[in-house]
Amino acid sequence: MSLIADDSTIMAKTKDLCSSIVEESEFKTLQESVEKFLGNDEARLQYQSVHERGEELNHKQRSGVELSEADISAFEEAREELLKNEVVTNFMEAQRELQTLQMAIGKYVGLTLELGRVPDEEDFVAANGGCCGGGGGGGCGC
Repeated sequence: MSLIADDSTIMAKTKDLCSSIVEESEFKTLQESVEKFLGNDEARLQYQSVHERGEELNHKQRSGVELSEADISAFEEAREELLKNEVVTNFMEAQRELQTLQMAIGKYVGLTLELGRVPDEEDFVAANGGCCGGGGGGGCGC
């Protein structure tokens, strides 16, 4: 039997993990923030506009074009207005949290496959160049 067959122990445990995630109240709150953002056309358009403008400015800068003060100022003003929108900021925080969760689970599973055993804290420290990575905010967090 394949390790990833629907009736394998690994897939059953994976489904259990997924069930645990979706049953978690904090996960539900994050999902609600995402859904609220996706259902709000004004917030989505504002977010998309600022994101696209930022990409344009980055492209110009990478191409060697000097950005004007007016371009920078207009972008910063639009960005500040975007960050005043609670629907957008809640969405952005939810996205960060969900990505962090996904990366943490991926790292845990990846180290398990790499090591051939369940990793311990020291394995995470070694995998992160001497930092366990649990703190966020740029610090080590060990």
